[in-house]
Amino acid sequence: MSEYALYIDGQAVAAKTAFPVVNPATGAVFAQAPLADAETVESAVAAAARAFSATGWRDDESLRRAALQTAAERLEAAQEVIARLITQEQGRPLAFARAEVAGAVAVLRGHAALPLPEDVILRDDTESLARVERRPLGVVAAITPWNVPVILLALKLAPALLAGNTIVAKPSEITPLSTLRLAEAIGSAFPPGVFNVVSGAAETGRALAAHPAVRKIAFTGSVATGRALFRNAADDFKRLTLELGGNDAALVLEDADPALIAEKIFWGAFWNSGQICFAIKRLYVPAALQKRLLEALLSRARKTVVGDGLEEATELGPLTTATQLERVRALVADAKSRGGVVHTGGRVPDAGFFYPPTLVTGLGSGTPLVDEEQFGPVLPLIPYTDAEAALAEINANPYGLGASVWTSDVERGLGIARRFESGLSWVNEHQSLHPGTPKGGWKWSGLGYEGGREGLEAYRQLQVVHVARGAEGGHS
Repeated sequence: MSEYALYIDGQAVAAKTAFPVVNPATGAVFAQAPLADAETVESAVAAAARAFSATGWRDDESLRRAALQTAAERLEAAQEVIARLITQEQGRPLAFARAEVAGAVAVLRGHAALPLPEDVILRDDTESLARVERRPLGVVAAITPWNVPVILLALKLAPALLAGNTIVAKPSEITPLSTLRLAEAIGSAFPPGVFNVVSGAAETGRALAAHPAVRKIAFTGSVATGRALFRNAADDFKRLTLELGGNDAALVLEDADPALIAEKIFWGAFWNSGQICFAIKRLYVPAALQKRLLEALLSRARKTVVGDGLEEATELGPLTTATQLERVRALVADAKSRGGVVHTGGRVPDAGFFYPPTLVTGLGSGTPLVDEEQFGPVLPLIPYTDAEAALAEINANPYGLGASVWTSDVERGLGIARRFESGLSWVNEHQSLHPGTPKGGWKWSGLGYEGGREGLEAYRQLQVVHVARGAEGGHS
């Protein structure tokens, strides 16, 4: 098994102990990752704090931009190695893993050229100057999930560093290797201590998030962990960006053509085996269209190639963990016990954490598969006769990450999209994000935004500077 190291203060650092990493396509351990203990976390945060105060990093915008550009080039050169690790530890087909690394490269390059908003002058005359300026926060803790590990790190790393902060990243213990290899590839693009990576389990993340020198936590993950971070951050008023779960709905209107929309809806729900926060997880369909749309989706499901992501023909890989597989099985079993009808497509391998793309009918609100985030390749179809009532039901859910509407009348669709209680909304598509688009959730789905100017500003704080003018700067 390959050797993996932590990355602290510009150096590869060995850990005293290690923990296993499982390939979900086989269910077997294929690597060992270094386990950062509390002492190691302390070392990483101390390195980031020194780099923030001592290197001139926060004051030299040109240095930061050049470093991000260099990091993008080095990550691009390491694309294949990192992509294969994503597939091995997360399960996604290799083509999609390559696209994730390419997306992370684009994020780094985009931020290297992203304009920093100018200071705002409130007053500038012979008596005084008053100006709103922006300052970096300091040390940022970036805690990333297992479902899309590299690009979600890039969306934290790039704006945090462009703004002049330093960072300690902690990847999920389920998918740590791609982040550790990323640090090996790009770490030297930055001054020592600016970018650090520690891997470990929940205890490592808690030690990092609780450290008094950490001034901001950027987290993507579960609602439960987000709540815990929110509570604990209150003790010393850490800033937070939280991208949490979603239970995204797709609302099909009566004028939509099932044959035209089925492919997009299928991938909006099942890409990455449904393990995306803003995947379609509830499909509301006019009762008159349900049979036709179900047939179109089931036809696509039956021909979908499910298998090891390292095989080029694979379209859907396994679920990433045995725990997630058991949750999906339990939700489907519960749905059947409540009268749901299960329609599956595609054969799956005998080994590994595989589950076929599955459609469920005969359910409505009040059942776990509809009300909760399943995070797997299962999609309930919910019939309706009143679009307004369906919209109200969609908005009644406590999640508010994304939602989409499907119609041949784009203007009508746009009107409905604007009424979704969600941070993201789409007409006739789902999951697509324009480069530089801020993304974030309402209600239980999070706080703040990642990406774009809004995401950048989350890593800076305002300072209003007053200057008295005159011979001595005093009163005349």
